[in-house]
Amino acid sequence: MQYLAAGLRLPTNGLDYTILAIYFIVVLGIGFAARASVKTSLDFFLSGRSLPAWVTGLAFVAANLGATEILGMSATGAQYGVAVVHWYWIGAIPAMVFLGLVMMPFYYGSKVRSVPEFLLQRFDKSAHLLASVLFAFAAVLIAGVNLYALSIVVEALLGWPQWVAIVVAGLFVLAYITIGGLSSAIYNEVLQFFVILAALIPLTILGLKRVGGWDGLTGSLKASHGDNFLSAWGGTGIGQANPLGANWLTIVLGLGFVLSFGYWTTNFAEVQRALSAKNLSAARRTPLIAAFPKMFIVFLVMIPGLVAAVLVPKIGTPGSDLTYNDAIPMLMQELLPNGVLGIAVTGLLAAFMAGMAANVSSFNTVFTYDIWAKYVKKDQPDGYYLKFGRLITAIGVLASIGTAFIASSFSNIMGYLQTLFSFFNVPMFVVFVIGMFWKRASVKSGVWGLFAGTAAAMVNYFWIYKQGVVSIPTDQGANFVSAIVGFVAGAVVMVLVTLFTAPKPASELAGLVYGTKSPGVEEPPAEGDAAWYRRPALLGWGAIALAALCYVPYSF
Repeated sequence: MQYLAAGLRLPTNGLDYTILAIYFIVVLGIGFAARASVKTSLDFFLSGRSLPAWVTGLAFVAANLGATEILGMSATGAQYGVAVVHWYWIGAIPAMVFLGLVMMPFYYGSKVRSVPEFLLQRFDKSAHLLASVLFAFAAVLIAGVNLYALSIVVEALLGWPQWVAIVVAGLFVLAYITIGGLSSAIYNEVLQFFVILAALIPLTILGLKRVGGWDGLTGSLKASHGDNFLSAWGGTGIGQANPLGANWLTIVLGLGFVLSFGYWTTNFAEVQRALSAKNLSAARRTPLIAAFPKMFIVFLVMIPGLVAAVLVPKIGTPGSDLTYNDAIPMLMQELLPNGVLGIAVTGLLAAFMAGMAANVSSFNTVFTYDIWAKYVKKDQPDGYYLKFGRLITAIGVLASIGTAFIASSFSNIMGYLQTLFSFFNVPMFVVFVIGMFWKRASVKSGVWGLFAGTAAAMVNYFWIYKQGVVSIPTDQGANFVSAIVGFVAGAVVMVLVTLFTAPKPASELAGLVYGTKSPGVEEPPAEGDAAWYRRPALLGWGAIALAALCYVPYSF
C-alpha cells in the first residue's frame, strides 16, 4: 500500500478527539459487559451459540467492512470506475446466499466449532491439520494488513507515529477480545457497523453536492475518463484492453465464483459469526441478513472514489502527489467540519479494529480447538482451554504486529488481500464443495486437494505471473487467474486421488454430505416460519434478485 500524501493532515480539534475517546471507552465497556457471560470455552470462542440472527448478521458484514475495504474499494472506484460493483454484486452476494442456504446446515448441523473441524469429520486428521495451519497463518497475515493500513492512515491524518497507532489499536482489540471473548467482538462489530455508516454517509452526500450531484458527477467522468468508466462491463470483452486487466470470463469465474465463494463460504472469520447464532434458522439467516446492507455499502465506497476522480483528475498518476488510496482521506480533509470529522476518523479506526478483531477471534479459536486441543494438549479440563484461548489471543495480536510489516512490501493493499485469498481460501473451498456434494470423495483426497490447490495458486502467481512466463496485465488479473488455477488443480487432484483410495464409510457421512441428515439438528419452531424475515429461502432469493436489479443501471 502506498503511503498517503503528506499534505492530508486533518484539522482535528478537541471535539474530534473527545468523540474518539468516547468510542474507545464504549468499546472497553462492551468488553467488560460481555465478560459476565463467559463461563466456558464455548462461551469465549462461540458466544455459547446464543446470539440472535440480527446481531450475528450485522457482525457478519462488519467483520468484512474493514478500513482496508473502505480505503481499498474507494481507491478501486477512483482507478477503475464503477467496475468496483463487481466485488459486491457478483463477488459477494451470490456466495453469501449460497453459504446461508446450502452450507450453514452442514456447518451448524455437524456441531463443529470451526471451519477446519468440518474437514476432520468429512476427511481425516491430515486434511484437518493442514487446513488449520493454513488458516491460522492467513488470519495473522490479514490481521497484520489491518494494523499496517491503520498505522499509515493515522500517521497521515492525525500525525501519530506508526508504532503508536499499531500499539494503541492492537492493545484495544486485545483487551476487549481477551476480556469478553467472541461476544465482545461481535457486539463491538455491531457498534462499529453503525459508526462506519455514520462516517461514510455524510462523506458521500457532501461529495456528491461538491460535484453537482449525480448528473454532475457522471457528466464530468464521461468527459474525462470515457463511457467505460461508468459501465461495469465496458471493455471487458475477451481480447479487449481495460484498466482492470480482466475480461468478463475471469471476472465471472475468478472473482464471481472461485474467489468469492472461496472467501465467503470457508473464511472462518466470517463463518464464526454465523456459528455463534442461537439455532440453525438464525445461523442460516446470518449471511442472508448481512447480504442486504452489503449490496448498498458499495455506493458508500464507490461514490467517494468517483468524486475524488473528478476533484483531482490526475489522482494516482505520476503527475499527482495523491495516490488512489488518498481518495477517502482527501475528501475527509476537504468536506467535513469538526465534529463530523471526529466521527469520520472514529469510523475509520472502528473499521480497522473490526477487521482485525474478526481475524484475531477466528485465529484464537482455530489455534486452540483445532491445533492445540487436538494435537498438543488433549483432554484437558475446559477451564484450561479458556485460559489458553486468552493467552493465544495475546500471541495472535503480537504476531499481527509483526506481519504488518510484510504488507508494506505490496503496492496495493487490496491486491495483497486478494492474493492471500487465492492462496488459502480458494483451495479450501474446492475441498469443501467436493466433499459436501460427492459421497465418493475419499478420505485422503481432502489433504491432497488442499495441498495441490494452494501450491498451484502460488506457482501461478510467483512464477508464471511474476516471472513473466505468461503476460497478465495487472495484479488483480493475476489473482483472478491464480484463483481459477488453484480451484481446477485442487479439483483434479481430488478426483484422481479418490479413484485410487478408499471412501469414507457411508455410516460416517450423516450430516456431512448433501442429501444426508444430521441427527439431532435443532429446527426452528413451525410458527416461526410464517414470518417472511424468518424464511432463509425467501431472504436468499430476495437478495439475489435485488443485487441483479442493482446491477442493471451499471451494465451498459
